Amino acid sequence: MSHLTYGEAGVVGLIQGVTELFPVSSLGHNVLIPALVGGQWAKDLNVSAPESPYLAFIVGLHVATALAMILYFWRDWVRIIAAFFASLRQIAVPARGTQRWEFQTTDQMLAWMIVLATIPVGIAGLALEHLFRVAFSKPIPTALFLFANGLILLAGERVRRRRAGTEARQAAADARLAAERQPAPAWQPAAAGQPAVAGQRAGAAAGRPVPAPAGRHAAGQRALKQQEASMAVQADRRLVRLGYPNAILLGSLQILALLPGISRDGVVMVGGLFRGLTRQDAARFSFLLSAPVILAAGVLKIPDLTGPLGAGIRGQVLFASVLSFVGAYLALRFLMRYLGNVNRTLTPFAIYSLAVGLGSAVYLSVR
Repeated sequence: MSHLTYGEAGVVGLIQGVTELFPVSSLGHNVLIPALVGGQWAKDLNVSAPESPYLAFIVGLHVATALAMILYFWRDWVRIIAAFFASLRQIAVPARGTQRWEFQTTDQMLAWMIVLATIPVGIAGLALEHLFRVAFSKPIPTALFLFANGLILLAGERVRRRRAGTEARQAAADARLAAERQPAPAWQPAAAGQPAVAGQRAGAAAGRPVPAPAGRHAAGQRALKQQEASMAVQADRRLVRLGYPNAILLGSLQILALLPGISRDGVVMVGGLFRGLTRQDAARFSFLLSAPVILAAGVLKIPDLTGPLGAGIRGQVLFASVLSFVGAYLALRFLMRYLGNVNRTLTPFAIYSLAVGLGSAVYLSVR
């Protein structure tokens, strides 16, 4: 691993950040790219090598990726974490007339859904990570898993199209409710502002971003953040209707992401669609589930990188982590806006997975 260059580290770091959030498998890309490039890259960046320091390197980058996710959803995480500790007090000292596990708020229920959904993949990761890496983290199997990932996304998109009308109505209702809860901007005269406000609400209801009026960028951004926060609360109320068994089921689907080429967020999103969630709610739940798993996986690998395996590459690790953080934040920002538009689909990600997976398998087989 001492041969890891800053160029290799930079490419891996940026790919890790972007593809961890896109439903196209970061681990799959980190296995395939060195194999496709060949030469020194294939030697330096070999996941399946015994006691692979490269695996510790890319999993260590998960810390930066998870921090980007936490930063993006920081308001939600403040609510959820506060609710979790409030629920611990409820368990220790139940309120009069309630049971210990009878949680009172949406945030408390969502917090425990995330905790329970994380347990299966945490156990599987600790028990099976080495087996999965040695057995499956080869370039050709990885390419085939990426192809399978495309089929999974197409199946989810087929389910989504069946409920396209429901999804559109939910998005319109969310945006309308969020807009109605906001007062008209102070800088707009009431009479003159009515058409503009109506146009903004109509655009939001259609899933389109609403630009701030010229010269009022800061006020427009605050209004947009307030609208997003209101819509997040409404989404969480729908998510808790899944119940704990479905949350555990969706969390368990993340185990499939131990197979390089299968996307963690992709399988959870598709699983959510099959359990009756809209794409927007399924995506939100997948991102909320991913953050603690990705963070925990990265933290567990930090001792490897601070020990002998990290000798000579700590500068590269820091450089790659910065790029991973930036890539993850920008990818998440793009995805939330992309998936928030009811006219957008998972099909481009499915086609990408199918094409790259099949193309890589053929190329690596005949090379």
